[in-house]
Amino acid sequence: MTTAYIISIVIAGVTLLLLMVLKLKISAFIALLITSMLVGVMAGMPLDGILESMQEGMGGTLGFVAIVVGLGAIFGQILESSGGAESLAHHLIKKFGKDKASWAMMVTGFIVAIPVFLDVGLIILVPIVYALSRDTKKSLLYYGIPLLAGLAVTHSFMPPTPGPIAVAKILDAQLGWVIFFGFIMGIPTAIIAGPIFGKYIAKKIHVDPPQWIPAENISDSNSTSCPPSFFIIVLLIAIPLLLILINTFTGMAVDTGLIRKTILTDMLVFLGHPFSALIIAALLAIYFLGVKRGKSKQELLDLSTKALGPAGIIILVTGAGGVLKQILVDSGIGAMMAQSISDSAMPPIFLAWLLAAIVRVTQGSATVAMITAAGIMAPVLTVFNLGAPETALIVISIASGATLLSHVNDSGFWLVSKYFGMDEKQTLKSWTVMETIIALCGLVFTMLASLFI
Repeated sequence: MTTAYIISIVIAGVTLLLLMVLKLKISAFIALLITSMLVGVMAGMPLDGILESMQEGMGGTLGFVAIVVGLGAIFGQILESSGGAESLAHHLIKKFGKDKASWAMMVTGFIVAIPVFLDVGLIILVPIVYALSRDTKKSLLYYGIPLLAGLAVTHSFMPPTPGPIAVAKILDAQLGWVIFFGFIMGIPTAIIAGPIFGKYIAKKIHVDPPQWIPAENISDSNSTSCPPSFFIIVLLIAIPLLLILINTFTGMAVDTGLIRKTILTDMLVFLGHPFSALIIAALLAIYFLGVKRGKSKQELLDLSTKALGPAGIIILVTGAGGVLKQILVDSGIGAMMAQSISDSAMPPIFLAWLLAAIVRVTQGSATVAMITAAGIMAPVLTVFNLGAPETALIVISIASGATLLSHVNDSGFWLVSKYFGMDEKQTLKSWTVMETIIALCGLVFTMLASLFI
């Protein structure tokens, strides 16, 4: 196969994927599977080999992702139902003061989106934004953009949210490094896209808070008379992240000979594995936010079951992305692409960002953009012989590209438009620009970090 033919296969595959998702409205799960089959056929793979690669790709990816995303979803659902997000927001606003409440909203969004999906976090916390705007007479965007920036950055950069989990698995990146870089790069990105841009755009677009609160905001969490303490919420969110970081750096210290391998190091690595860390986090959340607060066993079971609904969709789409990766690997296309790219001047970080950005802008879904770009990049990275930190930077670059230019084909665009009472033009000037700032900051920061690693 020539380089031109390889490129034509990849372009044909991505074009078919976008056609099925955009025009034919076929589920991304089915569309990714069909695309994988087409790529395999065009690459000359035997038909039974295509099916075997599909099974291997799906099984290899979901063996990790299904467990992590499922546990993370249960943890987030328990936190949401307890009123923990509101407790966190009120505490931070009190500490920061009304004058710096926009910074409090950014920090709240950044923390809450670690276990809770972005759209859920917005629905839970938007009444607080309404209240702040009414009290200060400032534009809703003054507080809303910082909240959205915090939510969006963490949603894209920080495990155990599904996007970076999926990309990390497909690229075989260590979650500890992804968490480390996601935090280091996420904070300045959220500040630039949040309080700084929010202050600017609030002067350009004045949006008054609605006199009504959408019915979706009326939930069990809002009726919680005694919400959990700030300390408990932060501790529960921090525990799995710290355990995973300890796992990564303990393993690295043992591998490099800094410390000896002992029963203690084995225990730290075991407890810090994402499976163990999230099981511990989920059980602690069930006890401290459920059992100790009077929830019955049946209520907690129902909450856990409810959490797995949206998680199931993400898990299947991620598995289909693993199928595409495996087809590219087994067909030999990945190795040939890698050789072609290694001979070019384009850095892999920029290529990964660009692939995710193209799919994102074209079809809207950040998750599909991340998974598609990761599937294409996975076999390419083998030729570069990247270490764990460099691979984690590729994860962040893909996540960044997948946030670019959210517009009318993205469900998040309409959610923000609805809850902030803005028309399409206002939403493009505020939300879309904010998402683009996140994408560009992510690219710049990953490129800079790659110079020092």
